[in-house]
Amino acid sequence: MIENTSDVLKALAHPVRIQILKQLYDGPICVCHINENIDYSQANISKHLKILKNAHIVKSTKEGMYQYYSLKDEKIKEIIRLAEEVVKNSKIR
Repeated sequence: MIENTSDVLKALAHPVRIQILKQLYDGPICVCHINENIDYSQANISKHLKILKNAHIVKSTKEGMYQYYSLKDEKIKEIIRLAEEVVKNSKIR
């Protein structure tokens, strides 16, 4: 259990992956649209998505030529929100 928790937290420990996850808050999105909203190459975005998928944070489905990604568990939003709150509170002091 601790190792799995560590894997999830490691997967979240990159600003690009947080940006990707925030784009998935409203539902599935095509990798091509993720790429439009984040200033990184599609290869780089795909690498980050693979890390998130291997940590069981996102899931993917293929529709025709397009790969869509979505959050595997909505609780990830709360984890990110809490982390942002901790950062905000630590900067206030």
